[in-house]
Amino acid sequence: MANITKEDALEYHQMGRPGKIEVKPTKPYHTQTDLSLAYSPGVAYPCLEIQKNPDDVYKYTDKGNLVAVISNGTAVLGLGNIGAMSGKPVMEGKGLLFKIYGGIDVFDIEVNEEDPEKFCEAVERIAPSFGGINLEDIKSPECFYIEERLKKTLDIPVMHDDQHGTAIISSAGLINALEVVGKDIKDVKLVVNGAGAAAISCAKLYVSLGLRTENVVMVDSKGVITSDREKLTPQKKLFATDRRDVHTLEEAIKGADVFVGLSKGNVLTQDMVRSMADQPIVFALANPVPEISYDDAKAARPDVLVATGRSDYPNQINNVIGFPFIFRGALDVHARAINEEMKLAAVHAIADLAKLRIPDIVNEVYHVNDLTFGPDYFIPKPIDPRLITEVSSAVAKAAMESGVARTPITDWATYKDNLRQLLGQQTKLTQTLHATAALHPQRVVFAEGGHPTMMKAASQALQEGFCQPILLGNPDRLQRVANRLKIDLTGIEIVDMRADQEQKRRAKYAKHLTEKRARQGYTFEEAYDKMYERNYFGMSMVENGDADAFITGLYTKYSNTIKVAKEVIGVRSEYSTFGTMHILNTKKGIFYLSDTLINRHPDQNTLYDVARLSAHTVKFFNNTPVISMISYSNFGADTVGSPAIVHEAVERLQKDYPDLAIDGEMQVNFALNQELRDDKYPFTRLKGKNVNTLVFPNLSSANATYKLMQALDPEVEIIGPIQMGLNKAIHFTDFEASVSDVVNVTAVAVIDAYIEKMKKYV
Repeated sequence: MANITKEDALEYHQMGRPGKIEVKPTKPYHTQTDLSLAYSPGVAYPCLEIQKNPDDVYKYTDKGNLVAVISNGTAVLGLGNIGAMSGKPVMEGKGLLFKIYGGIDVFDIEVNEEDPEKFCEAVERIAPSFGGINLEDIKSPECFYIEERLKKTLDIPVMHDDQHGTAIISSAGLINALEVVGKDIKDVKLVVNGAGAAAISCAKLYVSLGLRTENVVMVDSKGVITSDREKLTPQKKLFATDRRDVHTLEEAIKGADVFVGLSKGNVLTQDMVRSMADQPIVFALANPVPEISYDDAKAARPDVLVATGRSDYPNQINNVIGFPFIFRGALDVHARAINEEMKLAAVHAIADLAKLRIPDIVNEVYHVNDLTFGPDYFIPKPIDPRLITEVSSAVAKAAMESGVARTPITDWATYKDNLRQLLGQQTKLTQTLHATAALHPQRVVFAEGGHPTMMKAASQALQEGFCQPILLGNPDRLQRVANRLKIDLTGIEIVDMRADQEQKRRAKYAKHLTEKRARQGYTFEEAYDKMYERNYFGMSMVENGDADAFITGLYTKYSNTIKVAKEVIGVRSEYSTFGTMHILNTKKGIFYLSDTLINRHPDQNTLYDVARLSAHTVKFFNNTPVISMISYSNFGADTVGSPAIVHEAVERLQKDYPDLAIDGEMQVNFALNQELRDDKYPFTRLKGKNVNTLVFPNLSSANATYKLMQALDPEVEIIGPIQMGLNKAIHFTDFEASVSDVVNVTAVAVIDAYIEKMKKYV
């Protein structure tokens, strides 16, 4: 789990535009005609159509993609009854998750009303605006009444995610965990610690899956809930046991097959876990501190299967695996409700997904992905891009089969394709990069260890589990910087390359460099002096096997870094140069731009190599390269200067690589507009193809293009620079790079380093 400080959280919420969500127009609005269509007089026509046929509201408005996240702030996260307004950041956060995972628009609505009747009345009056209602952070037992009433009075999906989200995800986990240990749900004994909204809903859904009610023991703050206890709520009565031999959690858990914790941290001891049945299942879901830590549970019983709410351990039970996709499926068929059939469909879709091989950005030949169904993986990861297609489709089908869908789906293949395109690739690329890198963490040297950005990035990469960081710098200075930034350096190695104790390593690196560059006039003394410089020393660590990857660039000029990389690491034998690429992750798709940093005025041979490197790198990211060689003229229209150089490079590339989709020289608008290009130049090798890779004629145009996109559209996600062509995983950053930029480059470096290792065994 990331170490989140108060200062970081407050800065995140207030930086730039305050808050986390906004409303954006979806139709043209620049001309007077546009505005007349959007409002008066044009808006009258859809209003009248809706008056004639109310279901046309889904046709002419955003109702079918709009969810209200509604709360009165009476049970906010672990904060309790902090009030409606104080809970607004949470509701905005829920809206953000709806949008980035499900493509669903959200208005967060904080209702300053604790009376259940009045609260329901307020929701009922505003419900016509929305396609669905997500109730959030409402205390028990009022939440049960509120949800049940609104489900009866409204004809749109209503779900209290605090109840059903955890129930759905943990049910999927329970199905799979029982399959792993070979137990039948009808026979298992289950203990639930907690009796709030989530606990009751979980137990009810488990019963729907086949669990016998008499095999459930529920424990609240007073102990085991027994049928003879006075003043039980109707919900607790459902799971009150007739047993009189158990009163405490310690007594109840003896011989139990399953423990589900939905209460508070550190209530389950190792002795309690030891007292459970063979191959016990422990779902310790309290957040942020689970009922028992993953490590303690495993130490107590090596045969235990554990799930928590934390992302830093296997089998995370996270509501984001469910609610965006449940509502997505419900909205897409204009459902009148989210019923039990739809919830169970989500359960089974999530459970089934965990049994399939997880996707990543790297080809199968690299063998990067090793997660398989079993004790350490029986719940899909929240970033799994298939969740939106599989869970949403299952929910939509269940809505149709149970009779609550207004608009049926007939072409499921097209529906799934539309879901994949709904979000474009936004956020998915970096999530998958991080997840893939985390499968095989590598030792990464960070050159400017004392730079706040570099130190924060190293710490974050460590926390996300894909990097074993090594910071170069003076330990005392680095510790002072860390103290000021409130960064815990535990687990981060610090190497003072100038310290006396590093004398042997400097000599070792200098000897290696001298031998490698003897014919370039290097002497040992000169090489030894260079080892006091961070780039020489850090790259030598990678070259000599003392590290796997190296990140630099926040301080050093590129010209110096390029020189050092060529000397210490060297360019791959099949190329004469190396380059860098930036990935632009846009709503229109992913685009690869090169060379963005290295070769200032490339000749024909350099462009030839940059194009080949670009094709190789695009394949590295598991895409098929379709390359346009960019210029200011098209196909020989200008026969001098850079267009002629590009033209010559293209001719050579097409001759040497007849199967490669590459053409040029051409202007950017022709490269990115397939219809225009194919109509004007039907002879092009790119006919019928969408270009995803742009190779520019010089450094100025490539660098300016990606920075222009970055400045004009903050929603464009940019990853890079990504090094292409060096013998080892040496990667660069910009001096203006953010922490997330450096973290993303680190993830690429980790994957790069691992693949290089694997090539030795292929």
